Amino acid sequence: MEIRAIEASQTWEIRHKVMWPDQPIEFVQLEEDNLGLHFGVFEQEKLVSIVSCFVTDQEMQFRKLATLETYQGKGIASELLNYIFEIAKKQNLRKIWCNARSNKKSFYEKFGMIDTHKIFSKEGQEFTIMEILL
Repeated sequence: MEIRAIEASQTWEIRHKVMWPDQPIEFVQLEEDNLGLHFGVFEQEKLVSIVSCFVTDQEMQFRKLATLETYQGKGIASELLNYIFEIAKKQNLRKIWCNARSNKKSFYEKFGMIDTHKIFSKEGQEFTIMEILL
């Protein structure tokens, strides 16, 4: 397993397959993608997991964390989160946050993230804002 920086366009296929397969691929292409830092996990040169990070005002928001279904449950997304948390600490950021699907909240809690109870819906999915102060 290798984690490395990737281009925004390299995230789109996995975002689409894992998160919003019923939407057109344009749905997962963010306007601000060109402003973000994007990372991928490679297994034998195959991109299997991705995340996009956006830093503003000493805070990092990570978005679109996704792992191909056949690679889920193997700790890959956890390694990717640990990787970006280390980047945030090295940059002396004060907070990391994300819009988590409510049914995935317990995954983020394992990293010390706390539910802010700011809940919203998008395309029939319920989300809650999770954060951790560094």
